[in-house]
Amino acid sequence: MQRAYYFDKIENFCIVSPDDILGKITRNNEFALELKQRNTWMYEIALLQNCLKNYSNGGIAFEYIIPRIGNRIDTVFIYNGIIYLIEFKVGETTYPNHAVEQVIDYSLDLKYFHKESHNKKIVPILVCSKAPDHVNEIVNDEDNLYGIIKTNEKTLKTELERLTKYISDSIFSINDWMASIYMPTPTIIEAAQALYSGHDVKEISRSDSEAYNLSLTSDEINRIIDRSKENGEKSICFITGVPGAGKTLAGLNIANSRHNFDENEHAVFLSGNGPLVSVLREALARDENERSNKKVRKNIASKKAAAFIQNIHHFRDDAIKSTNAPIEKVTVFDEAQRAWTKEQTAKFMKDRGHHDWNMSEPEFLISVMDRHKDYAVIICLIGGGQEINTGEAGLPEWFSALKNHFSNWKIFVSNQITDDEYTRGNSLAKMLDGLDWQIKDKLHLSVSLRSFRTESVAGFVKSLLDINVETAKMLYMDLKLNYQIKMTRNLEAALRWVRSKARGSERFGIIASSGAKRLRKYGIWVQSNVEAKNWFLNDRDDVRSSFFLEETATEFDIQGLEIDWAIVAWDADFRIIDNEFIPYNFTGTTWKNVNDDEKKLYIKNAYRVLLTRARQGFIIFIPEGNDQDVTTQKIFYDTTCDYFREIGIEEI
Repeated sequence: MQRAYYFDKIENFCIVSPDDILGKITRNNEFALELKQRNTWMYEIALLQNCLKNYSNGGIAFEYIIPRIGNRIDTVFIYNGIIYLIEFKVGETTYPNHAVEQVIDYSLDLKYFHKESHNKKIVPILVCSKAPDHVNEIVNDEDNLYGIIKTNEKTLKTELERLTKYISDSIFSINDWMASIYMPTPTIIEAAQALYSGHDVKEISRSDSEAYNLSLTSDEINRIIDRSKENGEKSICFITGVPGAGKTLAGLNIANSRHNFDENEHAVFLSGNGPLVSVLREALARDENERSNKKVRKNIASKKAAAFIQNIHHFRDDAIKSTNAPIEKVTVFDEAQRAWTKEQTAKFMKDRGHHDWNMSEPEFLISVMDRHKDYAVIICLIGGGQEINTGEAGLPEWFSALKNHFSNWKIFVSNQITDDEYTRGNSLAKMLDGLDWQIKDKLHLSVSLRSFRTESVAGFVKSLLDINVETAKMLYMDLKLNYQIKMTRNLEAALRWVRSKARGSERFGIIASSGAKRLRKYGIWVQSNVEAKNWFLNDRDDVRSSFFLEETATEFDIQGLEIDWAIVAWDADFRIIDNEFIPYNFTGTTWKNVNDDEKKLYIKNAYRVLLTRARQGFIIFIPEGNDQDVTTQKIFYDTTCDYFREIGIEEI
């Protein structure tokens, strides 16, 4: 991949003809060169040659790519150990928010995903050529990312002189920086957009040797699909992974790469997670509409996205109407552990007029794909400890359906599927006895991509929920330098904290358990419906977006999705009593004990989901409580707060 359209030492850049520089940029530009773009580059070259003519021992790059989001930085200027990102808005008379966010986002991408930039000082500069002069402060955050510098065509030179005089650092090899590996960890929304628009998973997944390479899992699945196709076999694969490891991304990649693979093969990504389907479809439609400069109408883009990502219940309903094999030969079932038991499916189907239903959802879904006469492949994405709804069957139901009804299918499982969080205490060997199965190590994703700053978050959350105090203490100390976890008894403090942490377009919001019904007293109302596509996708000026901190997303809204910074609001539905988390259900006017083991598990898993949604950090809000209100007594919250203090979570 061409990292930059042009790169050279600064002293060479300043003496070369602008036409020669434009020629190099143009030759590396993969798009048709329009007159407006040509004039913009000529303007940038002339202005920078004038501003930088007295500098030496530095480097400059034009149109440097940001692989994670597929955009290019207008100019990167490296001097005296400092990386300056210079983004131009030629002709702009103000400093618009979207432009400010854009250059900050570029800086964040380099800081966290470009290996040679991790420990470097980065200064974002926005040049709005016709905007008024702006008074800039030179300030930097704890990670050495400086506040944005706003300039126009007249002040750029003086600001660069001031910056280069004031800031310096250890000199580094500019050539090494240009050749640095890029380790992107996109949000699932960014990843879906990138894959859908033609990027390869290798371009948007981490490639460092320390991280499990997501592309290896995709390659393994593709081998299984090709072998099944060649031999006329039916195969089912179970991909496991820690929360945020990229299971959904792996599934989207397979569905996208095999979608319309040839005239006899189609693939589809299926999910019972309504908010996820809604958000991804909307994101793909908006992105295609924007990338095409409105040439592809939004409704047309929405229909195309709907063929790629479908609600699993709609797929099921279509299969009930017809006994024919579906057009898809490859189906990816997201969150397959949440497929329904026979009892839950029968209850649902009875309400829809099917009174004699006798199959679990896994059995029915396999039976639909089994209609194919030659080959078919099912990919099940399994999250351990992710069941949060009544009637969700978990992994054992898939194995039971295969053993009792589809013993001809070849089964491929990950090497971690023996964990209790997947098997619910059942023996894998017994569940698969008599079947054709084998373990594939590459079907487990062991590294969290969501929490790109650390890989200890999933382990920390597990130990916290399991009351494994010493492990939780150790993991908290390990991750606290790179991933922020705080707690507070004051909601206003939580709101201020999360707002202060987000930079650029980083998204933040309030999340809470669906059972946190007494948080309404504090303005957190979990029973109001959140429209996920608005909460996750809309801008800061939209009251329905997460940014407004007015609407609260529950585990049902946010499972499978993520935000950068979160306020996790903690209610008395999951509280510490005698060194144990005890779940409660608020009904009518009182908290009631939860005695059903399955429901206990769902409440614990709800908090597991909430605590693993933030990519960069979260703050836990625990109310002070009020003994004058029997439903919010102080003891309901104090014991949980004391437990977090024992672990060492910092309180603000």
